[in-house]
Amino acid sequence: MNEAAQYSVRDGIAVITMNNPPVNGLNNALRKALMEHLKQAEADAAVKAVVIIGSAKAFCGGADIREFGKPREKPDLPDVNDQQDAMQKPLVAAIGGFALGGGLELALACHYRIALPKAQLGLPEVKLGSLPGSGGTQRLPRIIPMADAVRMMTTGSSIDSERALQLGLLDEIVQGGDLAEAAVTYANKLVAERRPLRRIRDMPAKLDGDAKAFFARLREQVAKDTRGYPAPLEIVACAQAAATRPFDEGRKLERERFAHLVNTDESRALRHAFFSERQTAKIPDVAEDTATRELRKAAIVGAGTMGGGIAMSFANAGIPVTLVDMTQDALDKGIQKIKSNYAATVSKGRLKQEEMDKRMGLIKPVADLEAVKDADIIIEAVFERMDVKQELFKKLDAIAKPGAILATNTSTLDVNQIAQATKRPQDVVGTHFFSPANVMRLLEVVRGEKTGKDVLASTMKLGKSLKKLPVVSGVCDGFIGNRMLEKYGQQAMFLLDEGASPQQVDGALTKWGMAMGPFAMYDMAGQDIGWEIRKRRYQERPDFVYSKIADLVCEQGRFGQKTGKGFYRYGPGSRIPVVDPEIDQLIADYRTKLGIKARAIPDEEIIERCIYALVNEGAYILEEGIALRASDIDMVYLTGYGFPPYRGGPMFYAETVGLNNVLAAIRRFQKGYQGAQWKPAPLLVKLAKEGRRFNG
Repeated sequence: MNEAAQYSVRDGIAVITMNNPPVNGLNNALRKALMEHLKQAEADAAVKAVVIIGSAKAFCGGADIREFGKPREKPDLPDVNDQQDAMQKPLVAAIGGFALGGGLELALACHYRIALPKAQLGLPEVKLGSLPGSGGTQRLPRIIPMADAVRMMTTGSSIDSERALQLGLLDEIVQGGDLAEAAVTYANKLVAERRPLRRIRDMPAKLDGDAKAFFARLREQVAKDTRGYPAPLEIVACAQAAATRPFDEGRKLERERFAHLVNTDESRALRHAFFSERQTAKIPDVAEDTATRELRKAAIVGAGTMGGGIAMSFANAGIPVTLVDMTQDALDKGIQKIKSNYAATVSKGRLKQEEMDKRMGLIKPVADLEAVKDADIIIEAVFERMDVKQELFKKLDAIAKPGAILATNTSTLDVNQIAQATKRPQDVVGTHFFSPANVMRLLEVVRGEKTGKDVLASTMKLGKSLKKLPVVSGVCDGFIGNRMLEKYGQQAMFLLDEGASPQQVDGALTKWGMAMGPFAMYDMAGQDIGWEIRKRRYQERPDFVYSKIADLVCEQGRFGQKTGKGFYRYGPGSRIPVVDPEIDQLIADYRTKLGIKARAIPDEEIIERCIYALVNEGAYILEEGIALRASDIDMVYLTGYGFPPYRGGPMFYAETVGLNNVLAAIRRFQKGYQGAQWKPAPLLVKLAKEGRRFNG
């Protein structure tokens, strides 16, 4: 007996209840059950109409992710939709929770749709590099205005019940009561009123005016908004077919483009990211049922940019936080910055004033370190120097209550050394937030050699509560992200030595898909931060060679956006980089001093040297066990460093290029400028030789 969906008859109405937890994913069993029950209802003379329903929390979440990559059995969803179209009895979709992807396509193939308040409806396939593959691109523009339909499909954004009712996607919102009971009542009403069977497939597309001109403008706008992603333009092509061709022709085109897209590198990359995000929480030696500590109160030490952003993250999650700094002036400036950040969000309509006031009320500024004594977790966000952090942790060790987690927001320093400054190293963990901390999703959770398993599990759980993506890293200089970034930046600087300009390097990498080029990024982060790290490197790692250009920039007091000058010039209050001839001259003088004759450097070389530097260092990190898995490295770069999602992360991208090709390029770079800095990771060499991948 197929229990993926139950069949019952209530008051002459057949009720097909989907039962495939947790989201009623449309797996083989559920599709088969739907087909069987639809035919059963159609054949039963006592049945007057049919209701398809899920639970109050989930109508249907679309394709079952547990079947991704596995053979699909008949009937497929289009076959189920064909049966729906063939029904001669009213067919009602009763939507609770959400109807997404194939779930909404299932609902669209019904004659009528009702839903609970606040239900979410959407076609998010574009987020996996694909398009709705079971009539979604053909039905949605026939039931709601074309512009709204295309916007939903090309962004993957959902709409709620109220908006769906306004657009015509829903016929009724069920206000209170039992959804199944309301659906049966609604279906009987349809029968009593002899309402016609509204097959969306038979409707014309909702588009006023000239279709050719509309789609020409739309294609241009979508191409601009979704640079690098192939699926949105394919969605536009299918939507145009919905407006200009018969339904079956448009549906055929949709199936063809769907089959094409799922086999593209971009779709594979986005699917890789989808699954990789779910892997980051799995820590091999920490059981899922590990007891965690209750973290109800937080304290942040340091009211600067990072400290303020971290405090906002806690307040946004509804967790009270004490913000500590040693001077009232520093506290006042920090609180004012937090207020201005929230106020900016309010002015854009993304936050209500009362919500801002509520969040500000959760942040308590105090100029006394003793104020952290009641906190369940204390995060330091002070100056990036070992002696400063160790001194602070000695004080925290004496003040913090037993069982409190002591966390460091260091971006490069040794968490083990910081933990040694306390008598409770088992309670010490790294929580590397990314700037701006209230916006960026990535949280590197750095596991020290003595960090307790419960502390690690608690911190990972906290990260999710803060709406971050927590990724575990072992202890090394720079952890996962910044250790790799150092190699990336090293090559970017060498390219300046040889003949490239900052704007050429930034332009090549942003055109390739990076959210920001390295030089604009350094200006945003603050050149002085990198300078401080390099000063330490010169003492600790004299074998690591840098171009001195960045140091020369800093010596002139050009620290980036904060000073109005860095590798670029910035107008008052502006974040827009402007090319500065002074930097061009500084670089030219440096080349002359080194005796280097500038050469023309193609963009392809810029991309390969910078990206393969990430890949090679990532291979070292993986081999050393600093990262648990290659996909974790990819998630660090996708969520913290502006790596293009449709490339899948540096390790996945290397696989699409071919590890043998990456290795061959590195061998070639070894013969060029500063070639001794290229040392192929043994793991890369091994996998390339064996024809294997990082992501096993």
